[in-house]
Amino acid sequence: MTSDIRRFGTTAADQPVDAITLRAGELTARILTFGATLQDLRLAGTPWPLVLGSDLLAAYEQRLHWCGAVVGPVANRLFRAQVTLDGTLWQAQPNDGANLLHSGAEGISQRIWTIEEASAEAVTLRLDLPHGAAALPGNRVIRATYRLAPPATLEITLAAETDALTLMNLAHHPYWNLDGTATTAGHSLSVAADQILPTDAENLPLSPVPVETLTLDLRHPRPLPDLPPVDHNFCLSGQGLRPVAQLTGAKGVSLDLHSDAPGLQVYDGRALQSAPFPGLMGSPYGAHAGVALEPQLWPDAPRHADFPPITLAPGTPWRQRSAVHLTRRPAA
Repeated sequence: MTSDIRRFGTTAADQPVDAITLRAGELTARILTFGATLQDLRLAGTPWPLVLGSDLLAAYEQRLHWCGAVVGPVANRLFRAQVTLDGTLWQAQPNDGANLLHSGAEGISQRIWTIEEASAEAVTLRLDLPHGAAALPGNRVIRATYRLAPPATLEITLAAETDALTLMNLAHHPYWNLDGTATTAGHSLSVAADQILPTDAENLPLSPVPVETLTLDLRHPRPLPDLPPVDHNFCLSGQGLRPVAQLTGAKGVSLDLHSDAPGLQVYDGRALQSAPFPGLMGSPYGAHAGVALEPQLWPDAPRHADFPPITLAPGTPWRQRSAVHLTRRPAA
């Protein structure tokens, strides 16, 4: 089979955006060239989407900035939106109080990527960031590959390279709702992490503490409605591509997330609001419509010598792999 590529829409700046539909086994996924966004994901026999998204491009430009997108080049938060590299201060425009979140308006989630390779079951998107773009040095090449593998696995590979010392922390930012309902009530979540990063009043990370300290011990499944507010980096146990989280809905669909990243940002979606734009189920999304599971390096790493570094040097390719395994419990 050949690739399925169609026009999705046009941005407010009159840039065309394409949608690539992938099919393999029991899965169908739709990827946008805007932000390398996972716009829709369907499991055969399940008549609702498993991710949050919209059929309107304007929704991604206005209300759903990071929904399903690849965020970066610096995912999560960066103190005072600045970093010093090789003696030069690089200052971005803050977008989260005085700090930077997901690289702000210049981030890769708000840019048009190009289709480098496409087939029936996989697509590789490429983004070229020139020196100074997103307020960071280096001519950078970033790639995102989505691949479906039977029976029901979505593989995501993020890669980057640079010709000058820079920062690189890419993250895929889907919101999951496995039931097609208005909220994630009825879902349970587990995360393979013994430690977590608490946050200060500006949502900036502090040093790791045991998960019990924040009453966010998710080493065994817990119902989402019973959790305290969560927008934290879990310091994942183990190394390499390994199981890091499991999400189970009330209607029999389960998600097993594997990743080689050292961290997983879990966000409960409490501030979600897509109105006036409808979501994939026809109504606007509100609070807790989905839960974000974002494999990543740890946030605000330049200020923390004990965090995994997010600097990227020339000649050292950056790569992160994740795999989402979906299953559906047979009807009783």
